[in-house]
Amino acid sequence: MTKTDRLIIEVTVVGKDRKGVVADVTNFIFKNDGNIEQINQDVINGLFGMQLEASFKQDTFKKERFDDELKGLAKKLKMEIKIHYQESKRLKNIAIFVSKETHCLLKLLDAKSSGEISANIAVIIGSENTARSIAEKFNIPFYHIVHAQQIEAENEILDILDRYNVDLIVLGRYMRILTPNFVWRYPDRIINIHPSLLPAFPGAYAYVQAYERGAKIVGCTAHFVTEDLDQGPIICQESFRVRPEDSVQSIRSRGQKLEAVTLLEAVTLFLQDRIEVNWGRVVIKDKK
Repeated sequence: MTKTDRLIIEVTVVGKDRKGVVADVTNFIFKNDGNIEQINQDVINGLFGMQLEASFKQDTFKKERFDDELKGLAKKLKMEIKIHYQESKRLKNIAIFVSKETHCLLKLLDAKSSGEISANIAVIIGSENTARSIAEKFNIPFYHIVHAQQIEAENEILDILDRYNVDLIVLGRYMRILTPNFVWRYPDRIINIHPSLLPAFPGAYAYVQAYERGAKIVGCTAHFVTEDLDQGPIICQESFRVRPEDSVQSIRSRGQKLEAVTLLEAVTLFLQDRIEVNWGRVVIKDKK
């Protein structure tokens, strides 16, 4: 099948670990004349997660029947199974997650307004209320989700993402750690910006660590989010040289400007369908 003849779907399976899930799901794909392109599964603390990408012939694929039968399989397996269709003719829907800092959010919104990126910023989700006024200014729905209980908060967020049919999640300095239960549902579709040249200085205080260690070059990393904190496949990195007169505050200020640019670069590559993830490594395809 050529790319124009095939339909690509992503299937995610999450639930309590049990035998036979991989076999049942893959057999279901084969029985529906699908070809498995990629598959990955893991178990953490008894929680099973699987991500599967499959291709089907466009002209013979029956979407409604496939969806109904997969719901039946999910019920049989007592697993949550979700499908994401890669629809090339539709603008992708983006959800932006933020906390207190808004520099990355503003950069993305300006890029959308100027036509620099072609996508629909469908929803903004905040762990703080800081960005509500910005969302209202751009007429974008805003949800303030309190993280008193992480699992409850993530379930609420997942419902919102389903409601807006979100294709890409962008963490624009979102200062919360997402659990595997959440991350596994959006494989290679959550992009984070981290304020250091990973793998150096992981965690929340990267600029302070860089200053205290006397780093001569400081930068930021846009990467896909996995269940391992700050260890996901790297999409792009940018850096600047530290000046003798720089303080933690000036390094942070310079870094934040670079964060916004680098995150936008990663999002643009994703929207242009120029990113491939092979064995945990990002490959950037040439622009068409």
